[in-house]
Amino acid sequence: MGGWMKVSGAFISFALAVGLFLTALTRDGLDAWIERTELPVLLSDTSVEVRDRNGQLLRAYQVGDGIWRLKPGPVDATYLTMLKRYEDKRFETHAGVDPLAMLRAVGQALWNGKPVSGGSTLTMQVARLLEDGSTGRWSGKLRQIRVALALERRLSKDQILELYLTHAPFGGNLEGVRAASLAWFGKEPRRLTAAQAALLVALPQSPEVRRPDRHPMAARAARDRVLERMQAQGVLPLAEVQAATVERLPKTQQAFPVLAPHLADRKRAQFPDRLRHDVTLDAAVQGQLEHLVAQSAREAGREMSAALVVAEAQSGEIIASVGSPEYAADRLGFVDMTQAIRSPGSTLKPLVYGLAFDQGLAHPETLIHDGPVQFGRYAPRNFDGQFRGDVRMRDALQMSLNIPVVKLTNALGPARLMSGLHRAGIDPKLPKGKPGLAISLGGIGMSLQDLVQLYASLARGGRGITLRDELLAASTDIGRVLSPVSAWHVGDILSGLVPPPGASAGVLAYKTGTSYGHRDAWAIGYDGHHVIGVWMGRADGTPVPGVFGGDLAAPVLFQAFGRLKPAFDPLPPPPAATLILGAAELPRPLQRFEARVSSDSGNRPNLIFPPNGSRLDTQGEALVIKLRGGQAPFVVLANGVPVARGMQSREFEIGNPGQGFSQLVVIDSAGRSDRADIRID
Repeated sequence: MGGWMKVSGAFISFALAVGLFLTALTRDGLDAWIERTELPVLLSDTSVEVRDRNGQLLRAYQVGDGIWRLKPGPVDATYLTMLKRYEDKRFETHAGVDPLAMLRAVGQALWNGKPVSGGSTLTMQVARLLEDGSTGRWSGKLRQIRVALALERRLSKDQILELYLTHAPFGGNLEGVRAASLAWFGKEPRRLTAAQAALLVALPQSPEVRRPDRHPMAARAARDRVLERMQAQGVLPLAEVQAATVERLPKTQQAFPVLAPHLADRKRAQFPDRLRHDVTLDAAVQGQLEHLVAQSAREAGREMSAALVVAEAQSGEIIASVGSPEYAADRLGFVDMTQAIRSPGSTLKPLVYGLAFDQGLAHPETLIHDGPVQFGRYAPRNFDGQFRGDVRMRDALQMSLNIPVVKLTNALGPARLMSGLHRAGIDPKLPKGKPGLAISLGGIGMSLQDLVQLYASLARGGRGITLRDELLAASTDIGRVLSPVSAWHVGDILSGLVPPPGASAGVLAYKTGTSYGHRDAWAIGYDGHHVIGVWMGRADGTPVPGVFGGDLAAPVLFQAFGRLKPAFDPLPPPPAATLILGAAELPRPLQRFEARVSSDSGNRPNLIFPPNGSRLDTQGEALVIKLRGGQAPFVVLANGVPVARGMQSREFEIGNPGQGFSQLVVIDSAGRSDRADIRID
């Protein structure tokens, strides 16, 4: 009796809806009634997404009400077929309402004494989802009919289906098939098994009652009903249905990806109106290196933090960016240490040596004295407090001695070092506003990403490039930082550093650094293709006694390359113009470095032709050199290679350096020099 009463009530509701529908039809005409329909808002908020270079989801953000609602994207074709065949067979042909389905639903209810199937089309379900309306009351059903008819007139079938795939409920705070597939199966819905597709078809009908994590029996029964009907309709073969019915249901919801959370936050803040951010990262590499950073930080100590950046040297694309060991309050994990301004320690020393090579001040085999020295009130000391006497420039850089690099900085001038950083596209922070000699030892502020960008210029033969994380943006080739010869010399020296225990030697040009007070441990290196930078320390800047870049960060650097790819890419060969000689074979001014700042600096050589920045058309003829001042004899270097020695005159010819950009350096017998950057057409 109760069943008949329920059926009668359903029938009466349906009859009233149809009656009102017919009344509207006869009163105003169907077309006018539909045209006057005010549609609900169709552009609901969807989750902001950050995707990697291959389109893989790195991170998504919930919409304002805490809902996971993602744009559908590509969806498994079998799932779509099953959805239409189960929910709305005539979806492609009806106008929003399927009278046959409604009559069938009423007939089945009358015959069985209870509702067996619904008469709502997918379009009517979309209407209900958009308005969050009721399905049971006759007024709500009539409203769904009217909105469904209007939707069909104003949208295509594909647009209506996309609205369903975006808004259908799948349990808890999941809306849309993509959110459901990621949460229940941990994958995009591009390819689904028959069992997975059937569960996603069944869930929206009763999303809370059929949740597989809370009601597995109901979920299994609903899934299997879909599978049975698909087999009966010839959508799935019997064997596939039998295999699908024994497939396990998901027991829990899986967490949405949270890869590269710091970079994702930056992108969202930088472009707040974008719903999708396509970045250059590789999700697989990012995941591997996040695990490495977390493991390394745990092993280093409870309060230690770490960060890592990987970039392709030639393209400038950032492949991985790990801002902290864990994106949480512990270890100040919410602080992005790839962007934090810290002291770079000794990691700027390679640039100093490269600039000195370019200026004709030194060669890797030039001897320099490592002993007590004082510049005004500044008396630099080596990290270990010892002095080593005469050493080659090569050895001084490999041992990361402080006194030799300060001598070179003094000869270059701190402003030239700052200019080199600016040419590399870096804007370092000066603690006192004016650069001093200590900047070569880390008395300056830079970020980990800055250092990776600087070392990318070394890996690219001295040509600077801006790193980028936007997939569709273009990297900027920002010109020359060092000559190809000097950049190669620096890389050759750095590749000779002794690697950490167990690591291969000679495969990586790298430099470590430790900032004052043991606050920062660095390791930056490159092979023939990639540049990786590692920082370790405490995010709050607290000193960590006993921490050194060579001990702490260097092993992580080599491990990062190991997780990035199966083998190192070979370092480049020397440019054709590279001068590879012993100290005794070098021109006399390059055999030993002497301080070249004196009271006689006013008589330094002045290269008056060709002037700096000039552009010449030599027609392949010899290049005329004109000098003023200085003390003969003179040595001329073109792109780091001696092209004239023992010149007594102040006007002479040298061999044509060839088309393109060249750097000329003139050195007099007192070791004073001048330089000109020219271009020959």
